[in-house]
Amino acid sequence: MLIPPPLSLYVHLPWCVRKCPYCDFNSHEFGGGTPPFDAYVDALLADLDQDLPLVWGRTVHSVFFGGGTPSLFPADAIERILQGAAARLRFAPQAEITLETNPGTTEHGRFEDYRRAGVNRLSFGIQTFDDACLARLGRIHDGAQAAAAIELARQAGFDNFNLDLMYALPGQTLAMAAADVTRAIEFAPTHISHYQLTLEPNTVFAARPPAGIPDDDLAWDMQEQCQALLAEAGYAQYEVSAYARPGRRCAHNLNYWRFGDYLGIGAGAHGKLTLGSEQSILRRWKSKHPAAWLAGAGTPSGIGGDESIEPARRPFEFMLNALRLVDGFTLAEFEATTGLPPTVIDGPLETATRNGWLQRSDDGRIVPTELGRRFTNDVVSLFLDD
Repeated sequence: MLIPPPLSLYVHLPWCVRKCPYCDFNSHEFGGGTPPFDAYVDALLADLDQDLPLVWGRTVHSVFFGGGTPSLFPADAIERILQGAAARLRFAPQAEITLETNPGTTEHGRFEDYRRAGVNRLSFGIQTFDDACLARLGRIHDGAQAAAAIELARQAGFDNFNLDLMYALPGQTLAMAAADVTRAIEFAPTHISHYQLTLEPNTVFAARPPAGIPDDDLAWDMQEQCQALLAEAGYAQYEVSAYARPGRRCAHNLNYWRFGDYLGIGAGAHGKLTLGSEQSILRRWKSKHPAAWLAGAGTPSGIGGDESIEPARRPFEFMLNALRLVDGFTLAEFEATTGLPPTVIDGPLETATRNGWLQRSDDGRIVPTELGRRFTNDVVSLFLDD
């Protein structure tokens, strides 16, 4: 039996001031003028209304405003989205509500307004505190602006925030990568995301790779040294690129990694929903371009597509997420979220264990080894249906 897991809400706000050359997200420069904030909020609520029958009676445990640059939206627009969603869906008490923000788009006093609107967690796209590296990444802020934005958020009463850091940047040395982590720790965030720069297809960097990108050996040295610094400072790694203080893991992202459900609204937003009455799992995505989505939001033309995750593919989809977690998964979790008996993965589990990639912990969880975490893609590929 498929048992509907916890439900999250993802809200995509697609505009940014300038698209970074490494970014492969659905983000769009708005150019001159101001994005159509009011029209977009109206469209988001119409989009939500269309999807409501898929989640009747379920409770939302987290909300995530992603982009683009969500902090471009004024606080009253964020408040209207949250109030509209809360009028249509049941929100769990103390639901985690995260807003992504970039230091280059924040203004004095705005964090207080976001907090009053209902946001209780921020995620800062810092990437690095080094001004030269920031320039090479095409960011619109510098290290001083990053530090100032974090302090403003703390003064506004935010005690739960994430700092996004990247490593293996063009021109970056081992000492520079470690300095970024040390600087981030000084701000005492509750959460730090630390991930390697990759050249994603269809980005400027993929077409014209920048000079000075560290090789794999140096990137691995950066990862190891930064992990040690984070551990020493009390940040426990719980996912490939996520580190948190005790009790401060990101609930929204954890739900993704545990193969939970999420409703996605907005241009290009993706959702994954377990339909208990039909014993099926649906993936739905919305039209990608903001103009096309705005024109069709709330109608079938605003839906980019629907796809049922067939049973044969569910083990791969589950492992693609669960094996990113340091503490892995249980067979009971696999059975509940895929609707499949654990025996269907006996073969791949045996191979992964024999290769030293997975092991069973004392409490019966199946967890990736240090070697397995280094070769996650190889481990996950074992669960592809031939």
